[in-house]
Amino acid sequence: MSDRFDLVVIGGGIIGLATAYRLLRRHPDLRLAVLEKEPELAAHQSGHNSGVLHAGLYYAPGSLKARLCREGKAALEAFATARGIPFERCGKVVIASAPEELPRLAALEERARANGVEGLEAIGPERIRELEPFAVGLGGLHSPDTGIIDFRRVALAYAAEAGRRGATMLCGRRLTGLHRIDGETVLETTGEEVRTRFVIACAGLHSDRVAALTGGKDRTLRIVPFRGDYYTVREAARGCCRGLIYPVPDPTFPFLGIHVSRLIDGRVVCGPNAVLAFAREGYRLGTVSLRDLAGALGFAGFRRLAGRHARTGLAEMWRGLSRRAFVRAVQRYVPSIQAQDLRYGPTGVRAQALDAAGQLVDDFVLGGTATVLHVLNAPSPGATASLAIGRMLAEAAAERFALGPARPDDPLADP
Repeated sequence: MSDRFDLVVIGGGIIGLATAYRLLRRHPDLRLAVLEKEPELAAHQSGHNSGVLHAGLYYAPGSLKARLCREGKAALEAFATARGIPFERCGKVVIASAPEELPRLAALEERARANGVEGLEAIGPERIRELEPFAVGLGGLHSPDTGIIDFRRVALAYAAEAGRRGATMLCGRRLTGLHRIDGETVLETTGEEVRTRFVIACAGLHSDRVAALTGGKDRTLRIVPFRGDYYTVREAARGCCRGLIYPVPDPTFPFLGIHVSRLIDGRVVCGPNAVLAFAREGYRLGTVSLRDLAGALGFAGFRRLAGRHARTGLAEMWRGLSRRAFVRAVQRYVPSIQAQDLRYGPTGVRAQALDAAGQLVDDFVLGGTATVLHVLNAPSPGATASLAIGRMLAEAAAERFALGPARPDDPLADP
């Protein structure tokens, strides 16, 4: 016996759940389900992250990231306020710790201002110490609107709101196949099959594989998993950080670098590094999937990336193995942190699309066919932008799938 729906969202992470919620706000009569392979929702990237509500500093002006980050942050804050989900605009300080980093800091400020980030302040060493007494640097950029939140709690609130509007959560059912028959899409799962008219795939770490099942895969893109290790600062040393302290990003390496962050629960963490994960859900160094590892190493794009960033990549790997090397990276801008202040964990894995030329895809990528929409790449600030991405997918689905007239969208702050 098959379950039948008008639309199924594949993936019970924060973007899939935001999309389900957005769809049911616009189309309350839609028979909708969320298909999730894990026994619980928000089990991977949505529950393994640094909890930063990004203000939009880093992204190319005009890009989807730049546009949807600001829209999504405002929408998420309204949603959280209405539902009593705590968040805090604790502010971020980006610090230049060497003379060669000052021009990059100026370029970052120019980009952030082009993106309309509010409240930006270029600061010197004295102002750095006022904002973060234990931080040091030659110059900095202060973003007071950058904040922190528990994204897993947010994702579960999206699920609750979608469920209240009639969504069915199908957990513990991994997608194994997909085909069209008699005008329906049949989703073969590890449980019973599911039949639906339309599909939106928000599969995160497995987005390229789900896309391949539908014939909608862009064969120039591959998801490569990058593991990021954090260290938690012991409680007695948490005063080293009031908000978020970041280095100036290295333009030759496509990650933001090791930073010091306060979490919404009061903990302070340092990290992450960025190394190839040996499994798409490999949160530990010893977790290895031969399929996942072969898929990454066998992809020409990854080999080109590794060759181009060999020195930096080796340094990231060494910091993952050596606490002393990790601490040295942190001490460049928070020198008071000592090795004995740190306890290993937590760890996350980032789903990052990589193209055949060996370039990490820098923007959100959406795609699809006549009956399926795909989120092919949605790394940071994907969680911050989740409601904006969900809005965009809901609008695309209404047009592509002819879902009928939408109910006027009520304010997100409404219960």
